[in-house]
Amino acid sequence: MVDRINHEARSHEENKPRNSVADRASTTKFSSLPFVSLCLRGKTELSLFPRLLPMLSPHGKPQYLVIVLVTAALTTLFIWLGLWWIAIPIIIFALALLAFFRDPERATPVRRNIAVAPADGRISSIHEVDNFELFGEGATCIRIFLSVLDVHINRAPCHGQVGPIHHKPGKYLNALKPESAEENEWVTFALFHPVRKTPVAAVRQVSGMIARNIVCAVKEGQILQRGERFGMIKFGSTTEVYIPASFKPRVLVKEKDYVWGGLTELMEVSPPHESASPKIEE
Repeated sequence: MVDRINHEARSHEENKPRNSVADRASTTKFSSLPFVSLCLRGKTELSLFPRLLPMLSPHGKPQYLVIVLVTAALTTLFIWLGLWWIAIPIIIFALALLAFFRDPERATPVRRNIAVAPADGRISSIHEVDNFELFGEGATCIRIFLSVLDVHINRAPCHGQVGPIHHKPGKYLNALKPESAEENEWVTFALFHPVRKTPVAAVRQVSGMIARNIVCAVKEGQILQRGERFGMIKFGSTTEVYIPASFKPRVLVKEKDYVWGGLTELMEVSPPHESASPKIEE
């Protein structure tokens, strides 16, 4: 009995009329619009957004959900009015805005005693600091400028335990100006050896003229792995990484090089008294 029912069901499906050329053309026309989910022939076409959202950073969720909803509403309105060509620039602009929040996966290097880039961007400065306050000694600093076209996610340069998080309100100067690193708003924290509690690195997130929203999503005492995400700076700015002078950092990049967060090796270090001192680990 069950076999007969199944056979009849299959026969019914096989005898259903195929979609006409006009039906297929109609389906293709509407399903090619990425921001609109339309119900066609009883089935909801998948929009582009459900595929894009998992690739976007959760730190920008309030912003990109607004972008999605506004774009979907405007696109649907103009298509309904027969002004579909107006929806094209709206869609392009929305995709450009969503690109600010992209969050790609990275294969972080596993070689010991290296520090990787904490952000995507171009190196604007490599310099020595006589006395970095979080280390109580000198340090080597590499400053990375993030343009509006770069990935804005920040990643840990090395393994370590997050120390106290310091926030300083400030100005919003152009991030390309050297004085912006000190005068603009910033968030800084050091990474400590989880056992010996000695500093191994520090990261500073600096706002810019456009970027006025720093997200530091870690807490004091949290353990970060090399390349692990810890926040973002929305719409471009500067990220700095510091390594203590006692680690004898050897810089592996040069100014104006382009680097990728969590991927590019910035410095190689030689921890003091390596057998008994903290190491920058993978």
